[in-house]
Amino acid sequence: MRKTPLLRGAAVTAAALLVLAACSTDDSVDDPAPDAGSDPTTSESTAEEPPADTEWFVQADYDEQDAQRSATFEGDPATPWLQYIDGAMTDTSKYATQESQKVCFANASISNPWRQTGFITMNQQLQALQDSKVISDMEVRDAQDDDNTQIADIDYFIAEGNCDVFIISPNSTAAMTPAVERACETGKPVIVFDRGVNTDCYTTFIHPIGGYAWGIDTANFLSENLEEGDKVIALRILPGVDVLETRWAAADKIFAENGIEAVDYFTGADPTKIKQIISDELVKGDVAGIWMDAGDGAVAAIEAFEDAGVDYPVMTGEDEMSFLRKWEETGLTGLAPVYSNFQWRTPLLAVEMIAAGEPIPAEWVLPQTPITEDERADYLAANEGMPDGHYAKFGGEDLPGFPEAWQDR
Repeated sequence: MRKTPLLRGAAVTAAALLVLAACSTDDSVDDPAPDAGSDPTTSESTAEEPPADTEWFVQADYDEQDAQRSATFEGDPATPWLQYIDGAMTDTSKYATQESQKVCFANASISNPWRQTGFITMNQQLQALQDSKVISDMEVRDAQDDDNTQIADIDYFIAEGNCDVFIISPNSTAAMTPAVERACETGKPVIVFDRGVNTDCYTTFIHPIGGYAWGIDTANFLSENLEEGDKVIALRILPGVDVLETRWAAADKIFAENGIEAVDYFTGADPTKIKQIISDELVKGDVAGIWMDAGDGAVAAIEAFEDAGVDYPVMTGEDEMSFLRKWEETGLTGLAPVYSNFQWRTPLLAVEMIAAGEPIPAEWVLPQTPITEDERADYLAANEGMPDGHYAKFGGEDLPGFPEAWQDR
């Protein structure tokens, strides 16, 4: 598996970004996924009762995110990366400054297309804020999907002592919590985004609604388009990451409640492995639906049905362009859930607000709305010319370098 280059101890520029390698997948967390060549571990959803609270299913959180799916968001819908659900605010007046800020960003990785797309958007937003003198530079350390590396990266930034603001996109939830707390102890603003940690010491935690909302949207869609007793194959990237685990926890609950037989596999987003899983399941009998906790490998799943000469499944993928294009080409019944990629802009815009001493949401919940069949053509047209690994809701159309920065990756 080819890794993207390590970006350590240097300010990232748009020029440097152009040489980033593409399309490896996240593959290192607390409990590693099976190797690509091994037999996948599966489980079947057969319980008639919803799961009790466990590490990855908390009923109160499920209910909250279910309600947030129809919440009113503050701010202009034309700039969804600045919208938020009304709630507790953090007073940042003590951080107000006229000085350009040095940002230190500890990133989990840029090892999959979603993260690569977001990192491009982040760097183009950085360029705009450097032009306005809000940010002087952003030093990036890339953990390449490794907890120990990211812990060392955060501790390096703390020891270096030159950071005005910390931004952290955690590799995994529990392992990163102590390091985030150490960053908070410096007294500098700490912005956590994308994946969560088990502390609230941060200045703000930025994320779309969350994994439960994804699971609810997708499992409801499949259940509404399938019959009781139908079989769904759930393709999961890896274990141990909160936003992925809660996607499946919510979906598993809904499938069980609707009498859908769901079998889940960890795939590492390996297209070869995905094809083999689907092919093996089709030999056993009909597969009516495909559920994915991320869009990587969606095309490979569809191709497995084509190779077998059977009807397309009802399917949920993601707003990655490869899935949107294949969805249009095949005419299958589908839905593209999103984990809003435009969130990669928000941490740097939060830096701007903090430097101005403006209050910001303590938990900054961004909109997260799936792309339906009725909307697909519009998103395909808006993203014409973008590579297959691009994400339709990237939200960078007004930034410097559009569209070339996203095309020339």
